[in-house]
Amino acid sequence: MGAQLRVYKRRIRSVTATKKITKAMEMIAASRVVKAQRKVAASTPYARELTRAVTAVGNGSNTKHPLTTEAENPTRAAVLLCTSDRGLAGAFNSNAIKAAEQLTERLEREGRQVDTYIVGRRGLAHYNFRERKVAESFSGFTDEPAYADAKKVAAPLIEAIEKDTAEGGVDELHIVYTEFVSMMTQTAVDSRLLPLSLDEVAEESGTKDEILPLYDFEPSAEDVLDALLPRYVESRIYNALLQSAASKHAATRRAMKSATDNAGELINTLSRLANAARQAEITQEISEIVGGASALADANAGSDN
Repeated sequence: MGAQLRVYKRRIRSVTATKKITKAMEMIAASRVVKAQRKVAASTPYARELTRAVTAVGNGSNTKHPLTTEAENPTRAAVLLCTSDRGLAGAFNSNAIKAAEQLTERLEREGRQVDTYIVGRRGLAHYNFRERKVAESFSGFTDEPAYADAKKVAAPLIEAIEKDTAEGGVDELHIVYTEFVSMMTQTAVDSRLLPLSLDEVAEESGTKDEILPLYDFEPSAEDVLDALLPRYVESRIYNALLQSAASKHAATRRAMKSATDNAGELINTLSRLANAARQAEITQEISEIVGGASALADANAGSDN
C-alpha cells in the first residue's frame, strides 16, 4: 500500500510541474495575442486605402494588365498556405492545412496544376512527411511577422504570376490563412488574390456603389498598375500573416488553458486517490495493532489460567 501512495505522490508532482508550464504558456499567448490584434488593426487603414486606389486605377483605365486580366484558359495556379512554426495550438494548423488541401483538390478538378508555397514549419513538415512537392517555403517569423517578411513571401509569387505559364509561371494566386474573428473563434479561409476581381475588391472595401474620382495616369496606367498592384499583394499577404499570428496565439491560449484546467482536475483526482490510499494504509496499521494487542491479551489470559 505504501508503494501505491508513493506512485500517486510522484504523479501529483509531475502533473503540478506540467500545470505551471501550461499556465505560463497561457499567459504568454494572452499577451502576444493582444499585440497581434493591435498590428492587425493598424494595418487595416493602409490596406483599405490601397484597395481603394487599386479599384480606382482598374476602373479608370482600359489597360489589360496580367495582374487584373483573367486568362481565358487558366492552367496553373499558386496556393500560399500560412501556418505556424510551432505547435501546441490545438487544431489551428490542421484546419489551415485541410482548407489548403480542399482548395488544391478543387483547382485540380478544374484542370489547373497547383504550385504550393508554405509559410511556417508545421505546414512544411506536413507536406514533406507526405512527400508532396513544395515550390518554396518560408519560416522563422510566424509569431511576429513584419512587413519585410511579407515582401519576401510576395516576391516569388508576383514573379510567378508575371511569367508565362510555359516558362513556369501561374495564372492565379490563392492564399489560405486563419482569420481572427474573436478570442474564441478563428476560421480557416481561402481567397484569390490574383488576378484581381475589381467588383469583389470594391465590395470588400465598401466602394462598390461609390463614385470614384477620375485620374490621369502618367506615364501610363500600365506603369501605375506595375507599381501599385505588387504593393497590394504585399499588403494582403501581410494582413494574412498578422491574422494568422493572432489566431495562432489565441488558439495556443485556449489550448493551454484547457491543458491547465485538465491538469488541475487530474491533480484533484490523484489527491483523492492518494488520500484514500493513505487512509487504507492507516486503517490497515490500526487493524494490525489491534489484532496484535488482542492476541497478546489472549496469550496473557491463557498464562494466568
